Amino acid sequence: MIETINKMTRVSRRLVQELGREPTPEEIAERMDLPPEKVRAVFKISQQPVALETPIGDEGDTSFGDFIPDTKVVSPSTATTDNIMQSQLEDILSTLTEREETVIRLRFGIGDGYPRTLEEVGNKFGVTRERVRQIETKALRKLRHPTRSKKLREYLD
Repeated sequence: MIETINKMTRVSRRLVQELGREPTPEEIAERMDLPPEKVRAVFKISQQPVALETPIGDEGDTSFGDFIPDTKVVSPSTATTDNIMQSQLEDILSTLTEREETVIRLRFGIGDGYPRTLEEVGNKFGVTRERVRQIETKALRKLRHPTRSKKLREYLD
């Protein structure tokens, strides 16, 4: 059935391109060598919602929901890698001066996910945007040094 729905969708798209409008069930049926009633029935079925508990397979021991990945769940290996990377990032940032570390954290949103502008960081420290940029540049130069950067390079894809 899914193959028929997919084929009907492809034929329908092709006909839209050819005709410049949505095709009728009769036009789709003619192109697919099916009776128009079958096309209407398939179209109706494809529009109906399917419950996640709908049994799939001959034995009915699996449900439709078993095949839908849960994108919100983080795998244990990913969580472990993230924790190790976070720990290494904290170690590397702690090698900077307190001011440099704070500027980097604020500018890149490390910790709270909200990156600040040069002006916002400058207001916090009571310095100009240019001074914040200079502090950031100096800190980034330090972070790029091989002794620090090699710890995080393995996380780059």
